[in-house]
Amino acid sequence: MTRQSSFSLRAVALAASVLLSASANAALFEDTDARRAILDLRQRMERQGEEIQNFQRNLLEQQNQLEALRAETARLRGEKEELSQELSKELRRAKEQSQGVDDRLKKFEPTAVKVDGVEFMADPTETKAYEEALSAFRKGEFVAAANSFTDFIKRHPSSGYVVPSLFWLGNAQYANRAYAIAIGHFNALLAKAPQHVRAPESMLSVANCQLELKDNKAARKTLADVSKTYPQTEAAVAASERLAKLK
Repeated sequence: MTRQSSFSLRAVALAASVLLSASANAALFEDTDARRAILDLRQRMERQGEEIQNFQRNLLEQQNQLEALRAETARLRGEKEELSQELSKELRRAKEQSQGVDDRLKKFEPTAVKVDGVEFMADPTETKAYEEALSAFRKGEFVAAANSFTDFIKRHPSSGYVVPSLFWLGNAQYANRAYAIAIGHFNALLAKAPQHVRAPESMLSVANCQLELKDNKAARKTLADVSKTYPQTEAAVAASERLAKLK
């Protein structure tokens, strides 16, 4: 082998050695990068896993809080419904009590009444007493009626029922043949309310009592007064007829 050939072989071997060394280093570098990439990927995955777990925990906590909030809302709604029902009961009870008080007060409060065309205010107790006395008269219980009307006038001297009470009291006493006393009550009505609807009839009743007492002179004068004071009334017509018979 020549010297030149030997040199060439060494050059080729050296070049091959350099190429092999470069390839090995390149493979080594590539393997290191791959491992580093894998490690980076694993770390990112681990971090993502932790983030996912944290997210899941937060989500679970939020769900628990939401369930607790729903439960609290349901509890408050239930309490509200109970309070609303209780309030309704209390309001209904208060209304019933108020109505009861109003009803009881109405039993004592004066109310507007109308008797013989005259309207006035009267206590319920007055109305009851007057109606009871009038009921006794209509039943023909004249003694009881006279006593009731007499008691009513004493108890309620300023009542609007006094004038009609005097009228029915006089008629009850006329029925009991207490003519003189009846005349006193009929005259009391005429003095108190000469324009009352019962006045003409009361004056005629005075004349009737006088006739029963055989006082024809007084009766004639009273009958004449009826026609003169209350003309164009039924009492005036009756008074004229009776006066004609007396003559």
